[in-house]
Amino acid sequence: MTKKRLGGFTFVETLAAISIGAILSAGAGVSAVKLIDRARTIAAENQISAFKAALQSYYIDCGRFPSTEQGLGALWEKPTLSPVPDGWRGPYTDREISADPWGHPYSYESRGNTEGQLPFVIASLGADGREGGKGIDADILSWK
Repeated sequence: MTKKRLGGFTFVETLAAISIGAILSAGAGVSAVKLIDRARTIAAENQISAFKAALQSYYIDCGRFPSTEQGLGALWEKPTLSPVPDGWRGPYTDREISADPWGHPYSYESRGNTEGQLPFVIASLGADGREGGKGIDADILSWK
């Protein structure tokens, strides 16, 4: 007498299918993380470019760039720290200055009138929030 085999998967076949699915999911997850890291870097570069354009508008109206102490906040609110600009017609950005894509504040340094260089530096310190680094930890600077 023969036994009829019922349709369906065996335990081993089910384990093999789950294992293959887990391996494929892990590969997709690693790729997604790399894409997210690249997107954050591009977002920081784009924000710095927008700040540069806003600083040029500020310069046209005020005759100078904000001081280091006034910072990028001078693009959103009229500075109260000296030198207070008379020609301020802001805000020069469409929203308040926020943190970089990793949650760290952008740094801004006014260099005054330096020949052959940008009169300011805007930086995002990357994922680690510290100067230097490589990959996603690399600094993103306005002059690069």
